[in-house]
Amino acid sequence: MMIRSGCKRLFSSKKNGSVLSSSWLLNRNNNQINKGDNDVIKRSPSSSSAAAAAAAAAYHVSSGGSMRGLVFWETNKPLTIEEFNMPRPKAGEILIKTKACGVCHSDLHVIKGEIPFSNPCVVGHEITGEVVEHGPHTDNKTIQRLPVGSRVVGAFIMPCGNCSFCSKGHDDLCEDFFAYNRAKGTLYDGKPVFMYSMGGMAEYCVVPANALSVLPDSLPYKESAILGCAVFTAYGAMAHAAEVRAGDSVAVIGVGGVGSSCLQIARAFGASDIIAVDVHDEKLQKAKTFGATHTVNAIQEDAIEKIREITGGMGVDIAVEALGKPQTFLQCVQSVKDGGKAVMIGLAQSGAVGEVDINRLVRRKIQVIGSYGGRARQDLPKLVKLAESGIFNLANAVTRKYKFEDANKAYEDLNKGNILSRAVVEIM
Repeated sequence: MMIRSGCKRLFSSKKNGSVLSSSWLLNRNNNQINKGDNDVIKRSPSSSSAAAAAAAAAYHVSSGGSMRGLVFWETNKPLTIEEFNMPRPKAGEILIKTKACGVCHSDLHVIKGEIPFSNPCVVGHEITGEVVEHGPHTDNKTIQRLPVGSRVVGAFIMPCGNCSFCSKGHDDLCEDFFAYNRAKGTLYDGKPVFMYSMGGMAEYCVVPANALSVLPDSLPYKESAILGCAVFTAYGAMAHAAEVRAGDSVAVIGVGGVGSSCLQIARAFGASDIIAVDVHDEKLQKAKTFGATHTVNAIQEDAIEKIREITGGMGVDIAVEALGKPQTFLQCVQSVKDGGKAVMIGLAQSGAVGEVDINRLVRRKIQVIGSYGGRARQDLPKLVKLAESGIFNLANAVTRKYKFEDANKAYEDLNKGNILSRAVVEIM
């Protein structure tokens, strides 16, 4: 279990040749950065040294080397690349030299303030990379499984391995992950290391070993990064929540990075009618290459009526909502047949509420199921196998690639709807 304890953590940041002391703390109430004594440096967009100081709270101090990371400061403000000291792993954790990181809408929700999250933080949670260092006291089995120099892919849900849910194999409900990382932007000791999952938009990152799987030489670093979230989320929805079986009819509402991955997984599981629903013709055309047998433009047609028409008036066995909007939540529930499953995987703005017809839910045995992701220890190696065999087409799923220096533009393009499926940032 990756519980950090013991020593006091020190933070520092390098900017323009200067080193800012480890006693900097962020006071988010008055929007200032307070030093350990009474000195205060005002924080402003132009104060890059102050920005770098607070960004350093995301990482452990190290005696040698610096790195760059993409930092979110304020809602709807541009992200900045800051330089600070390299992170260091502790027991059960591994330092990764990041090769690529996917560009996900979950990051965008944080950047736009739609989902509350600690800031400043390093964003990014879909990574591939190379093992650089094991934390002290890491067990021999982990070191043998992931030796230094190994190529790896990381899942955004990072299970502790020991809580009540992890002990039953439900990594996707890990108590420590949700209590510390997802709720507070930390790993598992509750101290301020603000990062979204592992903070993957950085040249190095620390990842619990339980969230890593070996990436074979046959798979490229860049395209394989999406295995850790887009594909991982889709697999969790289709395998565990929907339990797709051969011959099932499936509708996917919203065919961006995650939704299009759902189409590929549904096809791999042997689904019959696979219906892609979106409002962009270009995305719907692309959906056909992912396995969609039918497409529905929800602006031009009534999506629910069209789905019923395609399925002989019945509705689908499984509908998946991959947008996180109240309107599409309702469409998803109304698209399933009696006894069908409506699976919700799209994150919404904080506080958003979806409607459901209670009488139909009860009388017709409709199942409404939430699914956040897969189970890292069990599922991530399976996804690697699916990609390695070509059953899941990674190259087709990644439609844009950016350099690290252009990572901020990647999120801008995502926000504007300019990315068809998934984009990836090449870091090193």
